[in-house]
Amino acid sequence: MPRESISTGLSPLTNEQRELSYRLEQHVMKLAGEIGERNDSNPIAYNNAADFIAETLQESGLVPYEEELGDKLQYRNIIAEHYGITHPEELIIVGAHYDTVWLSSGADDNASGVAVMLEIARQLKTKQLARTIRFVAFANEEYPHFLTDNMGSLFHAKRSYEREDKIIAMLSLEMLGYFSDEVDSQTYPSPLSWFYPNKANFIAFVSDFSSRHLLKKSIGIFRKSMSFPSEGLTAPVALIPDVRRSDQAAFWRYNYPAFMVTDTAAYRYNAYHNAKDAPDRLDYGAMTRVTTGLIAVLEELAGNER
Repeated sequence: MPRESISTGLSPLTNEQRELSYRLEQHVMKLAGEIGERNDSNPIAYNNAADFIAETLQESGLVPYEEELGDKLQYRNIIAEHYGITHPEELIIVGAHYDTVWLSSGADDNASGVAVMLEIARQLKTKQLARTIRFVAFANEEYPHFLTDNMGSLFHAKRSYEREDKIIAMLSLEMLGYFSDEVDSQTYPSPLSWFYPNKANFIAFVSDFSSRHLLKKSIGIFRKSMSFPSEGLTAPVALIPDVRRSDQAAFWRYNYPAFMVTDTAAYRYNAYHNAKDAPDRLDYGAMTRVTTGLIAVLEELAGNER
């Protein structure tokens, strides 16, 4: 679903959006600046990050709980639910992984996704929605855990399937903070460069072919509600394997509709998976616009009861 990107003419942030931008930056600074690297090599920091996420969800008026996984139950998914009014059994999952690769503080990957999730949860808590939104901070998205039994999202998707949870949509928030208006700042796996822009100034919605209807509906809502560049891609994993490179892939395994929202990671960001991935490299104004647009998407998917 490529389109001509909007690179100029964005309205200034409102006072409310400036406050949101500040909060997003503070979350990223806490996770990537103060806590730092979050993985098996730094278990204290890893646990501190989980505690911070739980505390922040609680401050928003939600009741977080943990889902332990791993051979020694040493890993934790942090979960909180905003229950729907008329169709509470229908679930929308908003997830972001909070771990990092070794030797990276993970500002964009993935403190940015966690920060956006936390602010979506805070703002939607005041809304009356028909369906339930489940917010999940996933452990162990990064290698060596990716698509293993220790992957937090795969564990959660499997348990959801066993419980027969009625998940109607899953949004994976994966790297949402780096943008550039420079020509040739954006690259792609072949042959996508023929169809998509060469400036890294957009947010991408990505799914496999089975989730194409959910993705098309969601990006349509985003484009209607937020004047910010966006691009959509739905493709078979066999053709473009990178479409599965985050937590949405865990839900595809159990036939749940899911898509990833991303700044495209290594296809634009030279600090991907290394020590340069720091909070001061992110564009919090752009993150604010993305957050605002995603809130509109979730309100419509969940059914705003007003």
